[in-house]
Amino acid sequence: MLIIADNLHVLHPTIARAVELLDPAPIMDLVRRCAAAGAQAIDINCGPLKKDPQHHMTFLVETVQAAADLPLMLDTTNAAAMAAGLAAARRRPIINGFSLEPVKLARMLPLAQAHQADIVGYLLHPDSRVPLEEEEMMGLALNLFEVYCKAGMDPARLIIDPVIMPLGWADGARHNRSVLTVVRNLPDLLGTPVRTMAGLSNLASGPMPLARKIALEQAFLPMLAAAGLTFALANVLHAPAMETARLSKLLLDDFVFTG
Repeated sequence: MLIIADNLHVLHPTIARAVELLDPAPIMDLVRRCAAAGAQAIDINCGPLKKDPQHHMTFLVETVQAAADLPLMLDTTNAAAMAAGLAAARRRPIINGFSLEPVKLARMLPLAQAHQADIVGYLLHPDSRVPLEEEEMMGLALNLFEVYCKAGMDPARLIIDPVIMPLGWADGARHNRSVLTVVRNLPDLLGTPVRTMAGLSNLASGPMPLARKIALEQAFLPMLAAAGLTFALANVLHAPAMETARLSKLLLDDFVFTG
C-alpha cells in the first residue's frame, strides 16, 4: 500500500492565497514537509480552477516538481487545467478522476488516452450518488470497467476508488465495511489485478477532535492494507497514522523483525 499525500488543496487558505499570487514558497514548504513525512506521491487538488486554469495548474505542477521528486496525481474537474497539468508534468501523473457521470467520462477519458496516463475511477452513480450496499458497488464496478474498456482504454491503467464515506453520515460505517469487501474482491470480479485507491481523510471529515480523527485513521488503515488496497490518499502530516501505515506494510511483507 502506497501513501499519496492529500495535503495540497486549494481549500486551505494558505494554499489558495499562494495560487492566487503565484507564490511558490508556501507550496514548496508544504510539499517538502509531506515528503519528509513519508509521502510516496503528491495529490495536487486544485478544485475547478475557474480563473486562468491552465496557467495556475502549470504553476502548481512546476512548483511541486521543484520541491520534491515524487509522482503526482492531478485532482481537478476542469479539463483545460488537467490538460495543462499533464503537459507540464515531467513524468506521467495519475488523473483524478472520473466516474459514470457523463460529463466526466467525456472530459477525462480522452485525456487519459491521449497521455497514456493512469486514471482513478470512482464507484458512484451517474448522478454522483454514493452506493450504500456491497452488491450495488460491485455492479457499479462492472459498469465502470465495461465503459472504460469500450472506450479503448488500457485496463492496466485503471485505479478504482470505492469511495469512503464520512462516519458522520447515515450508514457511513456500514458502507465503509463494504468498501473493504469490494477492495478485496474486485480483482476476481473483473478478472484482472485492478488497482484500488481510498481517500482516508473522508473517514473522519467534518467537526471532530484531531486526536479522534487520527485514531480512526489508525484503526481503518490496517483494514484497508489487509484488504489489498494499492493507494491510500491521506493526510501524511498525521504522524501516528503514517507510522501505522508503515508497520502495516511491514506486517504484510516478508521481513525479519529485529526489535
